Amino acid sequence: MGEIKGFLEYPRQALKKQPVHERVKHYKEFVTPFEDKGLRSQGARCMDCGVAFCHNACPLGNLIPSWNQLVTEEQFKAALELLLSTNNFPEFTGRICPAPCESACVLGINDDPVAIEGIEMALADMGFAKGWIKAEVPLYRSGKKVAVIGSGPSGLAAAQQLNRAGHSVVVYE
Repeated sequence: MGEIKGFLEYPRQALKKQPVHERVKHYKEFVTPFEDKGLRSQGARCMDCGVAFCHNACPLGNLIPSWNQLVTEEQFKAALELLLSTNNFPEFTGRICPAPCESACVLGINDDPVAIEGIEMALADMGFAKGWIKAEVPLYRSGKKVAVIGSGPSGLAAAQQLNRAGHSVVVYE
């Protein structure tokens, strides 16, 4: 649930972006993710509504109120594990998803919605920086070969899950 009055105490923080005239000169990351303190305060803004419209609006079914609660408690690794349970690629979705979850956030009716996309991005970046996200090598190989057609998000997620199950996977476009 975050904090009971978190949405009243903490304003929404926008992610800091490099000015356009600087970012057109390179292909590096131009968005600065939240630091631990900013991440915690943004998670604390979650009201944990009776019906979590953010969860329902998320195409992946991310457990947003639950990981916002863990972020508020500064249990970042547990929050990341919960995020990874429904999302194979939070490092992508935290950056390129149009965030229908934020549009569905009940807080957005009268105020700025919770910065869900920024929290997701920060958790993924923290996971890689701290070594929490590691390649999951299958315990055994099944000997089966699987072809996945399409290298979009769902094709890559299917390939990842099949590989984790021990199958040899080739992705075709």
